[in-house]
Amino acid sequence: MRPLLLLVHGWGFDAGFWAPLRACFAPDETLAWDLGFFCQPAQPAPPPGRTVLAVGHSFGLLWLLRQRPLPWHGLVAINGFTRFAQGEGFAEGIAPRVLERMQVRLATSPAEVVSEFRARQGCATPLPGTPCAERLAAGLQGLASWDARPAPVTAALCGRQDGLVFAAMSRACFPEERIIWHEGGHLLPLEAPEWCAARLRDELGRL
Repeated sequence: MRPLLLLVHGWGFDAGFWAPLRACFAPDETLAWDLGFFCQPAQPAPPPGRTVLAVGHSFGLLWLLRQRPLPWHGLVAINGFTRFAQGEGFAEGIAPRVLERMQVRLATSPAEVVSEFRARQGCATPLPGTPCAERLAAGLQGLASWDARPAPVTAALCGRQDGLVFAAMSRACFPEERIIWHEGGHLLPLEAPEWCAARLRDELGRL
Protein backbone atom coordinates (compact mmCIF):
# COMPACT_ATOMS: atom_id res chain seq x y z
CA MET A 1 0.00 0.00 0.00
CA ARG A 2 1.47 3.32 -1.09
CA PRO A 3 2.15 6.08 1.45
CA LEU A 4 -0.28 9.00 1.62
CA LEU A 5 0.52 12.71 1.45
CA LEU A 6 -1.60 14.59 4.01
CA LEU A 7 -1.64 18.25 2.91
CA VAL A 8 -2.51 21.20 5.19
CA HIS A 9 -2.73 24.70 3.69
CA GLY A 10 -1.73 28.01 5.23
CA TRP A 11 -3.57 31.03 6.61
CA GLY A 12 -5.93 32.72 4.15
CA PHE A 13 -6.17 29.72 1.81
CA ASP A 14 -8.23 26.55 1.52
CA ALA A 15 -7.70 22.96 0.44
CA GLY A 16 -7.94 24.01 -3.22
CA PHE A 17 -4.53 25.61 -2.80
CA TRP A 18 -2.99 22.19 -3.36
CA ALA A 19 -4.61 21.48 -6.74
CA PRO A 20 -1.45 22.03 -8.89
CA LEU A 21 0.64 19.84 -6.60
CA ARG A 22 -2.01 17.12 -6.30
CA ALA A 23 -2.16 16.96 -10.10
CA CYS A 24 1.40 15.58 -9.99
CA PHE A 25 0.21 12.51 -8.06
CA ALA A 26 -2.40 9.81 -8.47
CA PRO A 27 -5.76 10.71 -6.85
CA ASP A 28 -5.33 8.16 -4.06
CA GLU A 29 -1.86 9.43 -3.12
CA THR A 30 -2.98 12.71 -1.54
CA LEU A 31 -5.49 13.93 1.03
CA ALA A 32 -5.97 17.69 1.50
CA TRP A 33 -7.46 19.01 4.73
CA ASP A 34 -9.33 22.30 4.98
CA LEU A 35 -8.88 24.47 8.08
CA GLY A 36 -12.16 26.28 7.46
CA PHE A 37 -11.11 29.81 6.62
CA PHE A 38 -13.83 29.95 3.94
CA CYS A 39 -16.07 26.99 4.79
CA GLN A 40 -16.57 24.41 7.49
CA PRO A 41 -13.33 22.65 8.44
CA ALA A 42 -12.90 19.31 6.68
CA GLN A 43 -10.31 16.89 8.06
CA PRO A 44 -11.28 13.36 7.00
CA ALA A 45 -9.24 10.52 8.48
CA PRO A 46 -6.72 8.83 6.18
CA PRO A 47 -7.66 5.33 5.03
CA PRO A 48 -6.70 2.69 7.61
CA GLY A 49 -3.24 1.24 7.26
CA ARG A 50 -1.76 4.03 5.16
CA THR A 51 1.67 5.41 5.99
CA VAL A 52 1.29 9.19 6.29
CA LEU A 53 3.72 11.89 5.21
CA ALA A 54 2.27 15.13 6.61
CA VAL A 55 2.98 18.29 4.63
CA GLY A 56 2.27 21.75 5.98
CA HIS A 57 2.46 24.93 3.94
CA SER A 58 3.23 28.09 5.92
CA PHE A 59 0.82 28.25 8.90
CA GLY A 60 -0.27 24.71 8.04
CA LEU A 61 3.00 23.35 9.41
CA LEU A 62 2.65 25.24 12.68
CA TRP A 63 -0.97 24.06 12.94
CA LEU A 64 0.10 20.42 12.49
CA LEU A 65 2.80 20.76 15.14
CA ARG A 66 0.44 22.47 17.59
CA GLN A 67 -2.64 20.28 17.07
CA ARG A 68 -0.96 16.91 16.44
CA PRO A 69 -4.21 15.64 14.87
CA LEU A 70 -2.85 12.17 14.06
CA PRO A 71 0.38 10.17 14.06
CA TRP A 72 2.55 10.63 10.99
CA HIS A 73 5.63 8.85 9.71
CA GLY A 74 7.32 11.94 8.29
CA LEU A 75 6.76 15.70 8.27
CA VAL A 76 7.68 18.16 5.52
CA ALA A 77 7.51 21.96 5.68
CA ILE A 78 6.89 24.04 2.58
CA ASN A 79 7.48 27.76 3.19
CA GLY A 80 6.89 26.76 6.81
CA PHE A 81 8.04 27.80 10.25
CA THR A 82 7.99 26.49 13.80
CA ARG A 83 7.43 29.98 15.22
CA PHE A 84 6.22 33.08 13.40
CA ALA A 85 6.18 36.13 15.65
CA GLN A 86 9.20 37.80 17.17
CA GLY A 87 9.84 37.13 20.82
CA GLU A 88 12.51 36.32 23.34
CA GLY A 89 15.08 34.12 21.65
CA PHE A 90 13.46 34.56 18.23
CA ALA A 91 14.45 37.90 16.73
CA GLU A 92 14.03 36.52 13.21
CA GLY A 93 10.22 36.48 13.39
CA ILE A 94 7.58 38.92 12.19
CA ALA A 95 6.92 41.95 14.40
CA PRO A 96 3.81 41.32 16.56
CA ARG A 97 2.37 44.71 15.61
CA VAL A 98 1.86 43.44 12.04
CA LEU A 99 -0.45 40.69 13.31
CA GLU A 100 -2.16 43.07 15.73
CA ARG A 101 -3.05 45.44 12.89
CA MET A 102 -4.43 42.56 10.85
CA GLN A 103 -6.54 41.43 13.82
CA VAL A 104 -8.08 44.88 14.21
CA ARG A 105 -8.95 45.19 10.52
CA LEU A 106 -10.18 41.60 10.28
CA ALA A 107 -13.10 42.40 12.57
CA THR A 108 -14.64 44.79 10.04
CA SER A 109 -13.05 43.94 6.67
CA PRO A 110 -12.11 40.25 6.56
CA ALA A 111 -12.29 39.89 2.77
CA GLU A 112 -10.07 42.93 2.28
CA VAL A 113 -7.49 41.73 4.81
CA VAL A 114 -7.26 38.24 3.32
CA SER A 115 -7.21 39.49 -0.29
CA GLU A 116 -4.38 41.90 0.49
CA PHE A 117 -2.41 39.18 2.26
CA ARG A 118 -2.79 36.77 -0.64
CA ALA A 119 -1.85 39.46 -3.17
CA ARG A 120 1.33 40.30 -1.25
CA GLN A 121 2.36 36.66 -1.56
CA GLY A 122 1.74 36.68 -5.31
CA CYS A 123 -1.74 35.10 -5.45
CA ALA A 124 -4.14 37.12 -7.60
CA THR A 125 -6.99 34.59 -7.78
CA PRO A 126 -10.34 35.49 -6.18
CA LEU A 127 -11.14 34.30 -2.68
CA PRO A 128 -12.61 30.78 -2.73
CA GLY A 129 -15.58 31.81 -0.60
CA THR A 130 -16.80 34.08 2.17
CA PRO A 131 -14.08 34.51 4.79
CA CYS A 132 -14.81 33.16 8.27
CA ALA A 133 -13.54 36.01 10.44
CA GLU A 134 -13.65 33.91 13.62
CA ARG A 135 -11.40 31.13 12.31
CA LEU A 136 -9.12 33.59 10.56
CA ALA A 137 -8.74 35.53 13.82
CA ALA A 138 -7.93 32.31 15.67
CA GLY A 139 -5.29 31.59 13.05
CA LEU A 140 -3.71 35.00 13.55
CA GLN A 141 -3.66 34.38 17.29
CA GLY A 142 -1.85 31.12 16.64
CA LEU A 143 0.67 32.91 14.46
CA ALA A 144 1.22 35.41 17.25
CA SER A 145 1.64 32.97 20.13
CA TRP A 146 2.40 29.39 19.07
CA ASP A 147 5.95 28.11 19.39
CA ALA A 148 6.70 24.57 18.20
CA ARG A 149 10.50 24.69 18.30
CA PRO A 150 12.31 22.40 17.82
CA ALA A 151 10.33 20.40 15.29
CA PRO A 152 11.25 17.00 13.83
CA VAL A 153 10.77 17.86 10.16
CA THR A 154 12.34 15.49 7.68
CA ALA A 155 12.69 18.28 5.08
CA ALA A 156 11.95 21.99 4.81
CA LEU A 157 11.33 23.35 1.31
CA CYS A 158 12.09 27.06 1.42
CA GLY A 159 12.03 29.92 -1.09
CA ARG A 160 15.01 32.23 -1.36
CA GLN A 161 12.65 35.00 -2.54
CA ASP A 162 10.02 34.32 0.13
CA GLY A 163 8.74 37.74 1.20
CA LEU A 164 7.01 36.44 4.32
CA VAL A 165 9.28 33.73 5.69
CA PHE A 166 12.71 35.22 5.17
CA ALA A 167 15.80 33.03 4.90
CA ALA A 168 16.92 34.02 8.40
CA MET A 169 13.60 32.79 9.83
CA SER A 170 13.91 29.49 7.95
CA ARG A 171 17.41 28.97 9.32
CA ALA A 172 16.21 29.80 12.84
CA CYS A 173 13.42 27.21 12.57
CA PHE A 174 15.12 24.29 10.83
CA PRO A 175 18.53 22.60 10.80
CA GLU A 176 20.48 23.72 7.76
CA GLU A 177 20.91 20.13 6.59
CA ARG A 178 17.11 19.71 6.40
CA ILE A 179 16.53 22.85 4.29
CA ILE A 180 16.12 22.50 0.51
CA TRP A 181 16.19 25.86 -1.24
CA HIS A 182 14.26 27.00 -4.30
CA GLU A 183 14.63 30.39 -5.94
CA GLY A 184 10.88 31.06 -5.67
CA GLY A 185 8.72 32.86 -3.15
CA HIS A 186 6.15 32.02 -0.48
CA LEU A 187 3.77 29.96 -2.60
CA LEU A 188 6.04 27.19 -3.86
CA PRO A 189 3.20 24.65 -4.34
CA LEU A 190 1.64 27.11 -6.81
CA GLU A 191 4.86 28.48 -8.31
CA ALA A 192 6.78 25.22 -8.64
CA PRO A 193 4.44 22.25 -8.10
CA GLU A 194 6.58 19.82 -10.09
CA TRP A 195 9.68 20.74 -8.07
CA CYS A 196 7.76 20.32 -4.81
CA ALA A 197 6.36 17.01 -6.01
CA ALA A 198 9.84 15.70 -6.83
CA ARG A 199 11.10 16.61 -3.34
CA LEU A 200 8.06 14.96 -1.75
CA ARG A 201 8.62 11.79 -3.77
CA ASP A 202 12.15 11.72 -2.37
CA GLU A 203 10.72 11.87 1.15
CA LEU A 204 8.09 9.24 0.39
CA GLY A 205 10.87 6.96 -0.81
CA ARG A 206 12.56 7.27 2.58
CA LEU A 207 9.54 6.16 4.60
